Amino acid sequence: MQFRQQALSKLQSPEALDLPVRLARPQGLLALAVTVVVMAAASAWAVTGSVSSTLKASGILTYGQGSYVLQSPVTGQVTGLYVREGRRVAAHAPLLKVRTERGDRVVRAIDAGRVTALVARMGSVVTTGADVATLERTSSAHDPLLALLYVPATSAANVPAGAPVDLTVPAAQSYGVLRGTVKAVGRAAQTKRQVTDTLGDGDLAAQFTKGGSRVPVVVKLTKSAATTSGYAWSSQGGPPYALTSMTLATGAVHLAEQRPIDWLLP
Repeated sequence: MQFRQQALSKLQSPEALDLPVRLARPQGLLALAVTVVVMAAASAWAVTGSVSSTLKASGILTYGQGSYVLQSPVTGQVTGLYVREGRRVAAHAPLLKVRTERGDRVVRAIDAGRVTALVARMGSVVTTGADVATLERTSSAHDPLLALLYVPATSAANVPAGAPVDLTVPAAQSYGVLRGTVKAVGRAAQTKRQVTDTLGDGDLAAQFTKGGSRVPVVVKLTKSAATTSGYAWSSQGGPPYALTSMTLATGAVHLAEQRPIDWLLP
């Protein structure tokens, strides 16, 4: 009975057309305004903004002319060593002497360079074709150092020449990063064997090509007369000593900035 009376009263009352209607609460209007502002800012950033990215790769400091492994042409006992690791030698310079059944033979360097590894030891016996030394090719003591990074083949196409590179040298990590720029990008991926032929070190080649073939990227180090090493660092002076080749390094290549709309839209 009570509901019937309320219904009849509702029918007899005139419509309240002059009363305002509340479409949304203030909290809802505030949320809507914030959403609109955020969408407008995102749209403006997508059109005018840019996205930068870095590509990290392992590598080594080198003189850029590659290394070669010197093998013994004879079988016999090593009776003389004429060089030490780290020493520069001229082309055809004597490295060691081997006593054979037909007399003493001198094993000489093929090209001028720096001895990075000396496998032969005084009194040891070497066989024909055995590795006795590894030499890094250099023209002179004034050759500039380069960084040789091995980038995954799937990412090499994104590396432009001239891109800035920050190099972390574990031996000098406390002095910041070493500055450089991309000088050249290899045309094809290299296998472990090819990297070994370049570096003269199978262990390093296995480390750099772990997970697949790699493309070599040559990085030119930025020179600086204000540092002891002769190259620019993120710190003011860098390490208080000179850098040497065959030093491990990790490079962060700063790729070209891309506009967000390029990758947001298919």
